[in-house]
Amino acid sequence: MFKHLPLSVAAALALSLTACGTSSTTAKREEHIYALPKPAQAPAQSGVAPVVATAQPGKKGPADTAHIVYFDFDSYTVRPADRPVLESHARWMRSNPGQSLTLQGHTDARGGIEYNLALGQKRAESVRSSLQTLGIDPARVEAVSYGKERLADTGTSEEAHQRNRRVEFEYR
Repeated sequence: MFKHLPLSVAAALALSLTACGTSSTTAKREEHIYALPKPAQAPAQSGVAPVVATAQPGKKGPADTAHIVYFDFDSYTVRPADRPVLESHARWMRSNPGQSLTLQGHTDARGGIEYNLALGQKRAESVRSSLQTLGIDPARVEAVSYGKERLADTGTSEEAHQRNRRVEFEYR
């Protein structure tokens, strides 16, 4: 194919083809394709206290423990205050080896659909990872995301947004 081209042209062509796969333009394009869009900026701190879940009697799982953990804005890090909730669920699952669990990740209404589905999934996976660290077989725990499709509170206040940023424990 290159036999009729001058050597300098063939070398330049080969060099440009080699560089295509590693060019910063290509990397930026791929970064853009796979990067999650950023949600709207977090509102100024309004002094709103974080939501704390309480026990939910009548649900499967530990009766004296909340079946929801909440998250900060644009975060999928489990708050240190929720560690006892996770430890209680892990203890219950160890004593009930036949039970499995679905972790349902949710977000507030801000941001795009795709971004919120990804964030809800990351939240559910974060809780799943924490349970695995506490000795629960990950095969018993499914992590799903509903993003902003199942709001717990349809309000637009910061308190409503905080109630929506959650992972719910649903035993099967």
